[in-house]
Amino acid sequence: MSKIAPHGSWKSPITSDLYASAYVGLGEVQVEDEVVCWNELRPKEQGRYVVVGLGSDGKTEDVTPPGFNARTRVHEYGGGSYLLDKGTVYFSNYQDQRLYRQKPGSGPEPLTPPVDMRYADGVIDHKHYRIITVREDHAVTGEAVNSIVGVDFDNGGPGEVLVSGNNFYSNPRITPDGSQLAYLTWNHPNMPWDGTELWVARFDSDGRLASPQRLAGGLKESIYQPEWSPDGRLYFVSDKTGWWNLYRSNNGKYEPVHPMEAEFGGPQWVFRQSHYGFASLREIICIYTMKGGTHLARLDTVTGRLEEIPTPYSGGGRQIRDLAVGPDYAVFVGGSPLEPESVVKLDLKTLKLTVLRRSRDETVDARYISIPRHVEFETTNGQTAHALYYPAKNPDYSAPAGEKPPLIVISHGGPTSQTPTMLRYSIQYWTSRGVAVLDVDYGGSTGYGRPYRERLNGQWGVVDVDDCVNGARHLVESGEVDRNRVAIEGGSAGGYTTMCALTFREFFRAGASYFGISDLETFVKDTHKFESRYLDRLVGPYPEKKQLYRERSAINYAERVSCPMILFQGLEDKIVPPDQSEKFYKVLRDKGLPTAYLAFEGEQHGFRKSENIKRSIEAELYFLGKVFGFDPADQIEPVRIDNLEPSKRTPMLQEAR
Repeated sequence: MSKIAPHGSWKSPITSDLYASAYVGLGEVQVEDEVVCWNELRPKEQGRYVVVGLGSDGKTEDVTPPGFNARTRVHEYGGGSYLLDKGTVYFSNYQDQRLYRQKPGSGPEPLTPPVDMRYADGVIDHKHYRIITVREDHAVTGEAVNSIVGVDFDNGGPGEVLVSGNNFYSNPRITPDGSQLAYLTWNHPNMPWDGTELWVARFDSDGRLASPQRLAGGLKESIYQPEWSPDGRLYFVSDKTGWWNLYRSNNGKYEPVHPMEAEFGGPQWVFRQSHYGFASLREIICIYTMKGGTHLARLDTVTGRLEEIPTPYSGGGRQIRDLAVGPDYAVFVGGSPLEPESVVKLDLKTLKLTVLRRSRDETVDARYISIPRHVEFETTNGQTAHALYYPAKNPDYSAPAGEKPPLIVISHGGPTSQTPTMLRYSIQYWTSRGVAVLDVDYGGSTGYGRPYRERLNGQWGVVDVDDCVNGARHLVESGEVDRNRVAIEGGSAGGYTTMCALTFREFFRAGASYFGISDLETFVKDTHKFESRYLDRLVGPYPEKKQLYRERSAINYAERVSCPMILFQGLEDKIVPPDQSEKFYKVLRDKGLPTAYLAFEGEQHGFRKSENIKRSIEAELYFLGKVFGFDPADQIEPVRIDNLEPSKRTPMLQEAR
């Protein structure tokens, strides 16, 4: 029989230690013959990234040794940090951002000099004995310079420039016969999901590029993941119809392979994302997103027939990413509402699945897991928006009669992104304690076509806020949550939405910002190159729209906030500098609102150290318990909360003050 206890005070097996420490991040899957590799983020090793290899003998081993961290800082968000070729691994090392080569049985050796340059998204040019890669040069005065370079294996060096002149480059890919190079490029103010161009050039006898031609793309067409087929035909993804669909070149033009209202691509926040690969000349294995779920499928390149491959990771509420295709098999990172993300190998003949690596070895009884349901709700201007609703769930507890659960609304980062659908203990931590969660895919999110994505253009800080408010209001009016205990939280761009919601609306009763943007003017002046013109689309060109930037910056109106708020910040954050959170906190403190500010040494944009991940979620639970009036069952180190009513302070907290 379940115990009767208030929402928020339920004891849960999903502890902060389980959430923060017992997992690894998984991504960047690559395959070669029977060898499978992936990149592993390890919070227990101070956020180190390790390339892990699985050989034909079925054994895994760390490839990058201790002291090395396979992570690039190109675009700050990285991706494409390593490359597997004939058993040799090439990787970017985080500490010095140099390119290293590691041959089987040997230690890493540097290929590039110790200068302020960064490398990502490489491909091997066997004809000219080099690696062709994107380089971001920070040794220059002013804005970093991006280009595509060739780094010679014998002589090393910073790389010979092959393509330059535009602001950004990605996806250099060589034909199977080594004669041509395809690549993507774009310029300010575009982000890669706004408009990119696909170019192709041939190599001359000296290995330089000649006769470059633009094949597809433009200012309002986003091209994604160009790949050469085994017979040298160029495939790529384009959103020219409003949906990221697969195309291929045909005598200088391009044609759709299988048109449909689904997304075969995504926002290129990081390098080397993959939605498809060739199993043979005639068969493509691909993933696509439709109606809140990711699907795995076979695509016949001759007939255009698409056949879904059933897996536990496919369908509504499930997620597959980082797909790599080998001989007779495919490998991907997959997860579901009941399964944490894992590296999974699929035999394409038998459809047998083998889990190669789980992000979490410890499992929780499924009875404690809240399964989300897709919610489509009315929002502004007669439109609808999307979200995932996770009801409070714990088989050991029931709430007192008539008590409804508190609600946390999550505003995801990006903002050009999509809320993930696999098992996340960051959400289950709350639901298993009796707190409901609404994870909002506000207008501007990906996965619903380009028109939905473009709702946010010129309206950041308005549409996203309206959708978060209306999503929560939908649950309140349906009687599912407590109107007086609704909070909002978010990180980065989600933190901006959180701050705007608390500043410009009087709906939420508490909030939590993780490295959130509070000052758009500071952000646009101080942020890194990749995002330096991002707000031209989301808000407007700066400084022409300076007044609008000020009107949309919560820091300028922080005195309007009328509810408690806790803020979290990494002190080495180059994307959102710490002073943005510090200034906001001081305004709330001086106004007399209950507030707290937790800053973490050694953390950048997003927390990677297990002790800080643990501390932040515990601190948020502690804070909401104080302001919403419930006592967590967990033993939590008290948080110093300014302006907290004396009756709500713990003895330890009163002593600390």
